[in-house]
Amino acid sequence: MDQGKVREAVVSGWADQVLPSLAELVEIPALSPTFDASWEANGQLRAAVDHVAHWIAARNLPGAQLDIVQLEGRSPLLLVDVPATRGAADKGTVVLYGHLDKQPPVGGWSEGLGPWKAVFRDGRLYGRGAVDDGYAGYAATTALEAVHAAGGSHARAILLLETGEESGSPDLPAYIEHLAGRLGEVTFVVCLDAGGGDYERLWLTSSLRGVVQVTVTVRVLEAAQHSGMASGIVPSSFRIMRELLDRVEDSATGEVKLGEMTVTIPAERRAEAEAAAASDPGAARRLYPLVEGMQTASDDDAELVLGNTWRPTLSVIGAAGLPEPAIAGNVLRAWTALRLSFRIPPMADAQAARAALEKILTTNVPYGAKVELSDLAAENGWNAPALAPWLGAALAQVSEDVFGMPHRSIGIGGSVPFMELLGRLYPRAQFLVTGALGADSNMHVPDEWLNIGFAEQVTEAVAHILDAHARS
Repeated sequence: MDQGKVREAVVSGWADQVLPSLAELVEIPALSPTFDASWEANGQLRAAVDHVAHWIAARNLPGAQLDIVQLEGRSPLLLVDVPATRGAADKGTVVLYGHLDKQPPVGGWSEGLGPWKAVFRDGRLYGRGAVDDGYAGYAATTALEAVHAAGGSHARAILLLETGEESGSPDLPAYIEHLAGRLGEVTFVVCLDAGGGDYERLWLTSSLRGVVQVTVTVRVLEAAQHSGMASGIVPSSFRIMRELLDRVEDSATGEVKLGEMTVTIPAERRAEAEAAAASDPGAARRLYPLVEGMQTASDDDAELVLGNTWRPTLSVIGAAGLPEPAIAGNVLRAWTALRLSFRIPPMADAQAARAALEKILTTNVPYGAKVELSDLAAENGWNAPALAPWLGAALAQVSEDVFGMPHRSIGIGGSVPFMELLGRLYPRAQFLVTGALGADSNMHVPDEWLNIGFAEQVTEAVAHILDAHARS
């Protein structure tokens, strides 16, 4: 393809077409179903899908067919089917993936910013969903347009935008089963829900952790009692909860004790972590707003990377039964509930980990307290296959031509359930998991922002790689 024409199409497409529509998408409060029990009645997820579908329908994608799919009781999905260019019909299907649902707004946004307010400032677009991951559908569409504008080729392309990723993609398996006949033989997957450590190069995600979650409730009384009357007689629900947590995590080291949540880290992933750590010493300690005097879990940068990407961790992400301190009565509470979220390594069996967790939390409970487990979830992680020669060569070329810097690979501590699902269904497919996320993009927290120039570069790179796939 003509490099100059690709760049021209991408830059003009972002300035004239993408940014106005993406800003409007930011202002749609399309909360993921987990965070909005009335999502269907509220209609915001469908509004986001309709908005992006209308924009894509107006683009210059020859032969593109759009379909908004919604199975009963499930959040909607946008599917765009773009025929292969001449000579590339035998290259299978490329799936370009993103999502349109969003995390909750969260308080604490800086002055002049807000979750549902699109703000352009210093080359950035601020607002919830700007970088995670509302831009993805726009970038994928613009990349396909750039291929056509520059006289390039692409295989049949399916753009798939779901609306449940921030809830763990619970509806996606049903949709993939429903759409299996339409997807055909998937040979290449492009996921734009990732990123890396800086905005200077293309970052490839080489692995994703899985997740096991459960709400644990410990009950000791039918009703709360005066602490002066009951304490010392009735063990507190919080103390019993602490004992249960000690079964699954070493509180001194953070090590998760369940063997089902641990794997042997592949040598190549250790090497990646060491290379990433060596490229920017101290980066892992600079990324997070630690309080004064707080230390990270290790002084070794590579160990911090591996701890975030290939080792299991436990986070307590929610609690109930605990009143605010200012209004806490002097009582022995009847129950305590905690929401536990385990990030588990790629290659760990999430269902086996879930079963082991259930057993250890409910067997021989101290003092015979009642333990209830609810809202269990388990999703496998993902480990990328080795790069095919054509993809390796294409990545080297775009790294030089588009970024002027070598690309890097790194694991990510979060999850994209769709990758594991497609990897299992299409074991011969190649994967490009990348995107415009940076370590300071603030996804999920206040002041989320998209680096517009970097997003344009990622779009340009995807256009070239789509062409390389069609010519492989």
